[in-house]
Amino acid sequence: MSSANLSLEFVLKQLRELRSLLLPLHKALLESERVSYEESHGRIQSKGEYFQLVVSHEWFSWLRPISQYIVQIDEFLAAKEPVTLSEATALFAEARQLLQPSEEGTHSEQRYHQAIQRDPDVAFMHAKILRLLMAKN
Repeated sequence: MSSANLSLEFVLKQLRELRSLLLPLHKALLESERVSYEESHGRIQSKGEYFQLVVSHEWFSWLRPISQYIVQIDEFLAAKEPVTLSEATALFAEARQLLQPSEEGTHSEQRYHQAIQRDPDVAFMHAKILRLLMAKN
């Protein structure tokens, strides 16, 4: 196997690992935002109402790019066409920008920072993902 194939296999393995870490992070972020939303707006009455809020309410809008990114990884890993190392690396690098908390950054960066500050589970999962992303550098 060529070194390019080995590198591609390594990055694909890292993408699979990233995906496996993103799923529980995404779930924890949704739960954290649900609790925060209910503190501000009152109890969500049903799973249907919650689903509608997640897909259409501004409160949850900052989480949608993370959802879309997970789907993007799934589609990439399941592609019938051969993928390239540069495509895989670019997709992996996209996570660094997507998962960038900041007190003074964009709306999404601020909301992510707030979730990390208020929820130890989110902070722990973020740290695990950060280690994976930094190991790739």
